[in-house]
Amino acid sequence: MDEVMDIRRMAMENNDLFGSSLPMIASENVMGPIATEMLISDFEHRYAEGKPGERYYQGCRYVDEVERKAVELGLRLFACGYINVQIVSGTLANLAAFSAFAQPGDVMTALDTNAGAHISHQRIGAAGIRGLKVVHYPYDMESLNIDVDASVRLIREEKPKIVLLGQSLFLFPLPVRELSEAAREVGAKVIYDGAHVLGLIAGKRFQDPLKEGADVLTGSTHKTFPGPQGGIILGNLDEKDAKRMDSAVFPGLVSNHHLHRLAALAVTLAEEVHFGEAYADQIVRNAKAFAQRMHELGFTVLGEHMGFTQSHQIAIDVKALGGGTEIADLLERCGIIVNKNMLPYDDPKKPKNPSGLRIGVQELTRCGMREREMERVAELFKEAAMDRKDPVVVRKEVNEIRRGYRRVRYCFNEWDPYKYVKLV
Repeated sequence: MDEVMDIRRMAMENNDLFGSSLPMIASENVMGPIATEMLISDFEHRYAEGKPGERYYQGCRYVDEVERKAVELGLRLFACGYINVQIVSGTLANLAAFSAFAQPGDVMTALDTNAGAHISHQRIGAAGIRGLKVVHYPYDMESLNIDVDASVRLIREEKPKIVLLGQSLFLFPLPVRELSEAAREVGAKVIYDGAHVLGLIAGKRFQDPLKEGADVLTGSTHKTFPGPQGGIILGNLDEKDAKRMDSAVFPGLVSNHHLHRLAALAVTLAEEVHFGEAYADQIVRNAKAFAQRMHELGFTVLGEHMGFTQSHQIAIDVKALGGGTEIADLLERCGIIVNKNMLPYDDPKKPKNPSGLRIGVQELTRCGMREREMERVAELFKEAAMDRKDPVVVRKEVNEIRRGYRRVRYCFNEWDPYKYVKLV
């Protein structure tokens, strides 16, 4: 029993940590109360292999209804013709797409990690597991984006099976139309990894890759899309390609698809239909306001000549202040939680102490912060990282501002997700 109580204590303390800090990891978010309730429903205990109405288990009548509802809501929200809600993570969504449309030894074009790509796009990740040869796009440092002309030439020369677009450090829309045209010439599928910007796409505040030429949109459901940890696959696929994708998911990569997650996803899809545009709009407004204030305070914020960002993310170069590792650790002691991150000019072979920080505003936005509060948060960054104010003092200021912004908005019922709820 002592071990159990220790684990519970750790969970309670983790709730306290995030409820009293400023969580600004760009890949995290918090759910609404009804979605959270689904995670402790009986769905958590059950199996449902196969499709609704075609399960390999009995007792699936209600999960069939939930899955059908999730599919209906997802197709409506993203205005597309194909959806798979069974994939259980964004990385596995990528691997499913790689498995559906390429064979080991085939070429895939993608960005390198220092240019913002996720590890699943690389030989050390899902692409390598599928046995793909990854060729990197040339990168334009001025636009902080793919070099379009050089990348079109690359696609024509390499003739990849997959043209992959998407980033983990994701500030600006990507040249989907231009690269899709080149992909069609060589018979490649265009896969857009929208894990970070899925909620912005749903809220119509970012590019819509499926309308711009992508065949498949993969995503995580817990970043700007404020749902449960998990994945989703969307697209405009013909019947043959849809079957290939479904088979790559089940039985290829997923057995049971975590039914409590599925129910929470369905709830969040419904919330996004009702609140997604307002939420996405405020996210982008907050990111721009935060970036502008950080710039005014003397931080080196990437993308100044392009308005700093068009997403939920901001990238800052803190090399002169000690580097990404040192500053991220310092900020955590002050109650500000961010992650170190490589910037385009960093060596991709040396990721442990990069020049930059990647900052996301989606969770604080979800909890009600707007432009004025984001400007104050930027000032706390300066007190911590530039002024080197006592972390204990800064943390008290962080606690004070956070006290008024703990309740989740943009959902059917507001609540405080950081308050630990005991069931027994």
